Amino acid sequence: MFHEVKNFAVAFTDPATVASFLLLAACLVTVLTVAVPLAKGDRLASRMKLVAANRDELRRKSRVALAEGQGALRKQDKGPWKRISDLLNLQKLLEDPNVVQKLTEAGLRGPAPVSIFYVARFATPIVFFLAALIYLFATGSELEGNMRLLVAVGACAIGFYLPNLVIANLAAKRRTSIMRAFPDALDLLLICVESGMSIEAAFQRVGAEIGSSSVELAEELSLTTAELNYLQDRQEAYQNLAKRTNHPGVKGVAMALTQAERYGTPLGSALRVMAKENREMRMTEAEKKAAALPAKLTVPMILFFLPVLFIVILTPAYIRWQQLQGAG
Repeated sequence: MFHEVKNFAVAFTDPATVASFLLLAACLVTVLTVAVPLAKGDRLASRMKLVAANRDELRRKSRVALAEGQGALRKQDKGPWKRISDLLNLQKLLEDPNVVQKLTEAGLRGPAPVSIFYVARFATPIVFFLAALIYLFATGSELEGNMRLLVAVGACAIGFYLPNLVIANLAAKRRTSIMRAFPDALDLLLICVESGMSIEAAFQRVGAEIGSSSVELAEELSLTTAELNYLQDRQEAYQNLAKRTNHPGVKGVAMALTQAERYGTPLGSALRVMAKENREMRMTEAEKKAAALPAKLTVPMILFFLPVLFIVILTPAYIRWQQLQGAG
């Protein structure tokens, strides 16, 4: 058995085999680079169609519930991930009170992503642990047994925190996309409100117009429009928008809309002030990134620019010195 594993490791680490795998990976990346944009389609149209379908489904379920006297309208997850999660009791074993909020910020709504998250958080540590052990033993690593076990445990820890890191990364990218177009959306919303449109029609109009700049923001505005039409308390729709984005700028706008809804304050002036503040906030973020750029470029300059600079400066002197040595 050990001889077979050793032969497999030797064959797997052969330079020709490694080159073949690298060539295969390069071809796969090339095919994906060409095929993914073609298969991507119109994200905005699909997102808006999904939001409209959810809104119609929500209205239909509301009418059914009112007719039958039922109060539970929340969609139930009956997929295989839910069955696995219930079988292993993962929601109690890996309980996280903020998981729904994290998934919502990443744009993953509904009960199905929750079950998938718990299953992934349970499975990835085991997969990473076994993969690390198989790799270390198959390649004949010179590490001792305890060090191999320590490396495998480290891979297990990485696998345990990997789902949270992926969700946090998705939420950060989504938040960045939303806030990049949010000041422009507020300007459009101000124009719509001052022209006499209702807040629901203004949200719907801005959501349709801002889709070319940010699909995520268009989706959030369309979802807010659906909640304004459905929820009994309109202020809850603004609060949900702030929770889904989890950004101070959106929270301030939601608070201003809530106050205008509650106390009847002028909505146009509030939107004008909030648009200016969000634009300044966006400019401040850009200035922070620009200020941090020299510090981030220090290491690449030391590793890549300075050696080349020394070679360019010293090479003529070295050639001249060699010529003098030959002449002497």
